[in-house]
Amino acid sequence: MSQSHILTGTSQARPVVRHISPSDLFSSLKLGIADFLAMPSHAVFLCVIYPLLGIFLISLTLDSSWLPLAFPIAAGFALIGPIAAIGLYELSRRREAGLDSSSSHALDVLYSPSLPAIVALGMLLMVIFLVWLAVAEAIYVADFGYAPPASIRQFATEVLTTNAGWNLIFIGTGIGFLFAAFVLAVSAISFPLLLDRDVGAAVAVYTSIQVIKENPGTMALWGFIVAALLLIGSIPFFLGLTVVMPVLGHATWHLYRRAIETDPNPHPDYKPRERPRRYAADFPAALFPTRR
Repeated sequence: MSQSHILTGTSQARPVVRHISPSDLFSSLKLGIADFLAMPSHAVFLCVIYPLLGIFLISLTLDSSWLPLAFPIAAGFALIGPIAAIGLYELSRRREAGLDSSSSHALDVLYSPSLPAIVALGMLLMVIFLVWLAVAEAIYVADFGYAPPASIRQFATEVLTTNAGWNLIFIGTGIGFLFAAFVLAVSAISFPLLLDRDVGAAVAVYTSIQVIKENPGTMALWGFIVAALLLIGSIPFFLGLTVVMPVLGHATWHLYRRAIETDPNPHPDYKPRERPRRYAADFPAALFPTRR
C-alpha cells in the first residue's frame, strides 16, 4: 500500500463541508439513541471492552507510583474514544443504507479500502494519548518531585489543600483542554468519513478541521456534550460507558452525515436498499423471499 494512498486515498470527489446548527447535534443524538435501541447487542459487544479496560488501567493506580496518573488516564479516554467507536460508525452506516447490520458486520472495517488510513489515524490518536500521559507526569513532577505519594489519602490531601496541588489542577486541566480540542479538531468526523469514502488520512483530518472552522460554536458545543456524557458514563467505574459510548458513536456517524455533503458517486453497497411495497392481498405468498 503506497504512502500516497494512505494520505490522499483514491476518491476523486473532495468532501464539501456544510453549515450545521445545535439542532443538528440534538438530531444526531436522537438518531444515535435510535441506533442503540435497534442494535443494543451490538453496542454491548463492541463497548464492554472499553469500561473493562478503564477498570484495569485504574487498578494500576493502586500502586502508589501510578496514582498521579489516575485522573490523566481517565480523562485521556476521550482522546482515543473515536478508535473505540469505529465499529459503531460502520453499523450505523449499514443500518442507514438498509444493509444487514448484525454484529459480525462491525468488523467489516477490516475490509475497507481506507483501512491503512484508519490505522494511521488511530496510531496518531494513540501517540497523542501517550504524549498526554507524559506531559501530565511532567506537570506532577514539577509540582511534587519524583517521590510517589505514600497513600491515596495523602495524595488527595496534597492535591486539594496545597498551592502545588491547585497548581497541578489548573495547569493540568488547561493543558488537557488543549489536547482534547486538538483531538476534536482532527477526529470529529474523520473516521466516519474514511468509512464512507476512500479519501485518505490527510484529507480526512483536513476535512474535520474545516468542519470545526466552518462551525466553531456548534462543534464547541458538541465537544462539551461529548465530554459531559463521558464524565457521566465514567461514574461509577466506567460502567456507564456501555451506554454512553455506543450512543455517541452512532450519533457521530449521523453528525458526519449532516456536516458533509453526500458523495455524488457512492459505493454501491452504500446505496439504500429499496423494499417493495407489501399488500394484504399478497398474503401468504409475500412470506416467501423468492417471490418477485
